Order: sequence, then structure tokens, then C-alpha cells
Amino acid sequence: MFKKTLTVAMAAGALLSAPAMADTDETRQDRVNAKAEAKLAEKLEGRVAGEPVRCIPNYRNQRTTIYDETAIVWEVGSRLYVNRPESGLEALDDNDIMVTDTVLNQLCSVDTIRMVDQTGFMRGVVFLGEFVPYERVEDEG
Repeated sequence: MFKKTLTVAMAAGALLSAPAMADTDETRQDRVNAKAEAKLAEKLEGRVAGEPVRCIPNYRNQRTTIYDETAIVWEVGSRLYVNRPESGLEALDDNDIMVTDTVLNQLCSVDTIRMVDQTGFMRGVVFLGEFVPYERVEDEG
């Protein structure tokens, strides 16, 4: 009898703690997103968004920055292109390596990116969205 009561009590305790664990995961996700959004906003400070484009030149990329589970920024000359993937955001990690397979010298919103960790293990696939160009705002004066 004692064994059954203990088992039932343990099962009930596990069920009661499950929502708390989910809240913790959501809270962690919110912290990751807030931190990444703040870093992205800092990067885009002093710039204005243009009309989204479907493709960017891949051969002229000077630098690419990943914002965890949020966005990827490509620097092409003085212009920044921000891509907020349509799917696969959970695979975006700034410690990982992006692997792109493109046919032409451009990266387009129909392309996918494989995310690979430092050991070569594939972490996931990111499905790109449109690229939003950001240009520096000229000071009037």
C-alpha cells in the first residue's frame, strides 16, 4: 500500500512540476530573443530599412552575423541585409557555422542554410525569408 501511495504521489508531483518547467523554457526563450533583439537593434542603430528584396549578392559579402534564434545579418559594402528566417529559427546559434549551397553568386529567399556546430554535427536547417536592406541615415546639416 505504501509503495502505491508513494508512486501516485511521485506521479502527481511530476505532473504538477511540468507546467513550471514549460514556463522556465518559455522564460529562457524570451531572454534569448530579448538579448538577440537588443544586439540587432544596436547593430542597426542609425540606419533605416528599405524595401525587402528576394536576393542579395553572395560574392560581395564582407561579414555575416547570426543573432541567436532571431535573424542573420549580411554586410554587403556599406549596406546591411537582415533576414528573419521563415522557419528553423531554433537552429540559429552564433557559435555555429552556416553552410550555404547556392547555384548562382547570390543568396535568395528560397535558399536554405544548414547550421553545423563546431564538431561538424548538423544542428538544423534554416529556411530564409526576404532580405531587408538597411542604409545609414545621412545627417542633415
